[in-house]
Amino acid sequence: MTATVIDGKAFSAQVREKAGKQVEILKSQYGLTPGLAVVLVGEDPASQVYVRNKGKATLEAGMKSEEIRLEVTATEAEVLDVVNRLNEDQTIHGILVQLPLPDQVNEMAILDAIDPMKDVDGFHVINTGRQAVGLPAMVPCTPLGCIMMLKDTLGELSGLNAVVVGRSNIVGKPMASLLLAESCTVTIAHSRTKDLPAVCRQADILVAAVGRPEMIRGDWIKPGATVIDVGINRIPKEDGKTRLVGDVCYEEAIEVAGAITPVPGGVGPMTIACLLANTVTAACRQAGVEEPEV
Repeated sequence: MTATVIDGKAFSAQVREKAGKQVEILKSQYGLTPGLAVVLVGEDPASQVYVRNKGKATLEAGMKSEEIRLEVTATEAEVLDVVNRLNEDQTIHGILVQLPLPDQVNEMAILDAIDPMKDVDGFHVINTGRQAVGLPAMVPCTPLGCIMMLKDTLGELSGLNAVVVGRSNIVGKPMASLLLAESCTVTIAHSRTKDLPAVCRQADILVAAVGRPEMIRGDWIKPGATVIDVGINRIPKEDGKTRLVGDVCYEEAIEVAGAITPVPGGVGPMTIACLLANTVTAACRQAGVEEPEV
C-alpha cells in the first residue's frame, strides 16, 4: 500500500487564485483593496525569505502590500509604535509581525497590541478565545490550511479519531479546536504523553506539529490514516549540505498511510495561501461586506 500524496502546492494555487478573484470583485463592486502589512524586526535569514514570499504573493493577488523593517536593536516601544500606526491605517486590513522577535521585545505584548480585526495570523487572545468557543474569528494560517486539505482529501470528518502531536498556541491548540468543530474525537499528544506510538496508532487523522525531525515512524501510523506533517526541519546530509524533512519519517509513513503531506510541498505552501484568504476575510469584515463567492 502506498499513500496518496496530498499536493500542497497545487491546492494552495487554487486558494490563491480564489483570493485573487475575490480581490477583483471587492475592487470593482466596493472600491475596496485589501491591504496587508508585514513587520520584520532584525535580519533573520529565514524570516527575510518568508517576508519576501508573503509580499510577492500579496501583490500577485492584487492586494496592497506594505513591508516595515526595523533594526534588530529596535525597542519594544518602537515596535509597538509601528503596530499602533498600522492599527489606525484604514488602507491596511491585515497586520503580521514576523516571529521570532529579538529578546528585548516581548512577543505577547506585540501580538496583543494588534487590532484583533486585523490579526490575520490569528494569534491574538481574543481570536484564540473566539475560535475555542466556536465564534467567528481569525484562524491561524497553518491550522486553517491543514483543515482545508483534510476536508478536500476526506470530505466528511465527523466521527473520525484525530491525534494532534504538539500543543503549541500557533498550531497544536488551534488545530485541535478546528478538528473539534468538525465533530472529530480529538486527542492532543505531547512530549509527556505515555506510550505516544500507541496513541498515534488510534488516529484516523494524525497531525504532526512537534518540531522534531522524523520522530513519528511508520509503525506509529494506523494503516490507511491521513497524515498531515506540519514539521519543517533542516538536517545534515552526507555531503555536508542540508535537506528539509518533516516530523514524520516520510519513507516509512508513505507505505502505511492512506494519504500524507510531503515536506517540502505540503503544508508550507498553504500557510501563505491562507494568509491571503485571511486578509480578504479581514477586509470584508472591516468594511461590513460579505466575502464574494467565486
